[in-house]
Amino acid sequence: MTGSDIVAERRFASTLEAMTDEELFDLMAELEMGCEAPERLSVVDDLFAKIVLTESAIERRFPGQMLRPYKDWQSGQKPRPHVNVQQPVHGLRGR
Repeated sequence: MTGSDIVAERRFASTLEAMTDEELFDLMAELEMGCEAPERLSVVDDLFAKIVLTESAIERRFPGQMLRPYKDWQSGQKPRPHVNVQQPVHGLRGR
């Protein structure tokens, strides 16, 4: 992996963090379909790397749920909104 590959990977990862849940799930679906396209075999390694980064972003956004929100989205169910675990939930302090 070259230095430019690392920079591109970091740029991609930071882009994932700025995406909405819907955008993130759409991207994951596109990446999965891209791996299945036979004419794209020359870039499969790049796609797999992006899939791993996207999976990690989903798992950070939905801690403890693995890819369940993405799977629910695929099946047409609306995923539960994610909660930032670093922010206190208002109204629950001191109970």
